[in-house]
Amino acid sequence: MRTDASLAKTLQQQRSPRLFWAAALLSIATMPAQADGDPARGKVVFARCAACHSLDGKNRIGPPLNGVVGRAAGSVAGARYSSAMNDNHAVWDEQALDGYLAAPAKFLPGTTMTVSLPQARDRADLIAYLKTLQSD
Repeated sequence: MRTDASLAKTLQQQRSPRLFWAAALLSIATMPAQADGDPARGKVVFARCAACHSLDGKNRIGPPLNGVVGRAAGSVAGARYSSAMNDNHAVWDEQALDGYLAAPAKFLPGTTMTVSLPQARDRADLIAYLKTLQSD
Protein backbone atom coordinates (compact mmCIF):
# COMPACT_ATOMS: atom_id res chain seq x y z
CA MET A 1 0.00 0.00 0.00
CA ARG A 2 1.35 3.39 -0.96
CA THR A 3 1.45 6.29 1.43
CA ASP A 4 0.58 9.82 0.37
CA ALA A 5 4.29 10.69 0.51
CA SER A 6 5.38 7.77 -1.71
CA LEU A 7 2.59 8.53 -4.20
CA ALA A 8 3.62 12.17 -4.33
CA LYS A 9 7.24 11.20 -4.86
CA THR A 10 6.31 8.78 -7.65
CA LEU A 11 4.17 11.39 -9.37
CA GLN A 12 6.93 13.97 -9.04
CA GLN A 13 9.45 11.54 -10.55
CA GLN A 14 7.09 10.99 -13.46
CA ARG A 15 7.11 14.74 -14.01
CA SER A 16 3.38 15.08 -13.81
CA PRO A 17 2.99 18.42 -12.04
CA ARG A 18 -0.80 18.44 -12.04
CA LEU A 19 -1.03 14.99 -10.50
CA PHE A 20 1.77 15.79 -8.05
CA TRP A 21 -0.01 18.89 -6.77
CA ALA A 22 -3.36 17.11 -6.67
CA ALA A 23 -1.84 14.35 -4.52
CA ALA A 24 -0.11 16.90 -2.30
CA LEU A 25 -3.33 18.87 -1.77
CA LEU A 26 -5.28 15.69 -1.10
CA SER A 27 -2.68 14.70 1.49
CA ILE A 28 -2.95 18.06 3.24
CA ALA A 29 -6.75 18.06 3.09
CA THR A 30 -6.97 14.68 4.80
CA MET A 31 -4.68 15.65 7.68
CA PRO A 32 -6.39 16.46 11.00
CA ALA A 33 -6.49 20.14 11.83
CA GLN A 34 -3.69 20.98 14.24
CA ALA A 35 -5.73 23.69 15.92
CA ASP A 36 -8.20 21.05 17.11
CA GLY A 37 -5.50 19.11 18.90
CA ASP A 38 -5.15 15.40 19.56
CA PRO A 39 -6.27 14.46 23.08
CA ALA A 40 -4.38 11.14 22.99
CA ARG A 41 -1.14 12.94 22.18
CA GLY A 42 -2.06 15.61 24.73
CA LYS A 43 -2.14 12.94 27.43
CA VAL A 44 1.49 12.19 26.58
CA VAL A 45 2.38 15.91 26.59
CA PHE A 46 0.77 16.17 30.05
CA ALA A 47 3.68 14.12 31.43
CA ARG A 48 5.66 17.41 31.36
CA CYS A 49 3.04 18.96 33.65
CA ALA A 50 2.59 16.03 36.03
CA ALA A 51 5.49 16.96 38.31
CA CYS A 52 3.58 20.05 39.47
CA HIS A 53 -0.07 19.42 38.56
CA SER A 54 -2.44 16.56 39.33
CA LEU A 55 -5.54 15.38 37.52
CA ASP A 56 -7.30 14.11 40.63
CA GLY A 57 -8.35 17.40 42.16
CA LYS A 58 -5.43 17.56 44.59
CA ASN A 59 -3.16 20.57 44.86
CA ARG A 60 0.53 20.05 44.30
CA ILE A 61 3.09 22.75 43.53
CA GLY A 62 0.40 24.02 41.16
CA PRO A 63 -3.36 23.53 41.13
CA PRO A 64 -4.99 20.43 39.64
CA LEU A 65 -5.71 20.66 35.94
CA ASN A 66 -8.84 18.55 35.73
CA GLY A 67 -11.64 20.99 35.04
CA VAL A 68 -9.25 23.84 34.20
CA VAL A 69 -10.93 24.64 30.88
CA GLY A 70 -13.67 27.11 31.76
CA ARG A 71 -12.44 27.67 35.31
CA ALA A 72 -11.59 31.13 36.66
CA ALA A 73 -7.87 31.73 37.07
CA GLY A 74 -6.62 31.51 40.64
CA SER A 75 -9.83 29.95 41.93
CA VAL A 76 -8.88 26.52 43.31
CA ALA A 77 -9.26 26.49 47.09
CA GLY A 78 -6.00 25.82 48.90
CA ALA A 79 -3.79 26.19 45.83
CA ARG A 80 -0.69 28.35 46.12
CA TYR A 81 -0.97 31.10 43.53
CA SER A 82 1.28 34.03 42.76
CA SER A 83 -0.08 37.51 43.38
CA ALA A 84 -0.30 37.91 39.62
CA MET A 85 -2.53 34.84 39.33
CA ASN A 86 -4.65 35.82 42.32
CA ASP A 87 -5.24 39.23 40.75
CA ASN A 88 -6.06 37.75 37.34
CA HIS A 89 -9.79 37.47 36.77
CA ALA A 90 -9.61 35.65 33.46
CA VAL A 91 -11.31 32.37 32.64
CA TRP A 92 -9.13 29.61 31.26
CA ASP A 93 -10.50 29.18 27.77
CA GLU A 94 -8.54 27.69 24.87
CA GLN A 95 -7.06 31.03 23.81
CA ALA A 96 -5.93 31.98 27.33
CA LEU A 97 -4.44 28.54 27.96
CA ASP A 98 -2.59 28.66 24.64
CA GLY A 99 -1.08 32.06 25.42
CA TYR A 100 -0.14 31.11 28.97
CA LEU A 101 1.39 27.78 27.99
CA ALA A 102 3.40 29.38 25.17
CA ALA A 103 5.10 31.91 27.46
CA PRO A 104 3.77 32.07 31.03
CA ALA A 105 5.83 35.06 32.19
CA LYS A 106 5.03 37.05 29.06
CA PHE A 107 1.32 36.23 29.25
CA LEU A 108 1.07 36.91 32.98
CA PRO A 109 4.04 38.85 34.37
CA GLY A 110 4.72 37.78 37.95
CA THR A 111 3.48 34.22 37.54
CA THR A 112 5.48 31.52 39.28
CA MET A 113 5.08 29.00 36.46
CA THR A 114 8.33 28.74 34.55
CA VAL A 115 7.64 25.77 32.27
CA SER A 116 6.40 26.59 28.78
CA LEU A 117 5.32 24.63 25.73
CA PRO A 118 6.82 26.53 22.79
CA GLN A 119 5.45 24.16 20.13
CA ALA A 120 1.93 25.06 18.97
CA ARG A 121 1.08 21.41 18.32
CA ASP A 122 2.00 20.44 21.90
CA ARG A 123 -0.21 23.21 23.28
CA ALA A 124 -3.14 22.30 21.03
CA ASP A 125 -2.86 18.64 21.95
CA LEU A 126 -2.56 19.36 25.68
CA ILE A 127 -5.55 21.71 25.61
CA ALA A 128 -7.59 19.09 23.71
CA TYR A 129 -6.70 16.58 26.43
CA LEU A 130 -7.52 18.97 29.26
CA LYS A 131 -10.91 19.63 27.65
CA THR A 132 -11.73 15.93 28.09
CA LEU A 133 -11.17 16.07 31.86
CA GLN A 134 -13.88 16.97 34.31
CA SER A 135 -13.25 18.17 37.83
CA ASP A 136 -14.17 15.84 40.65
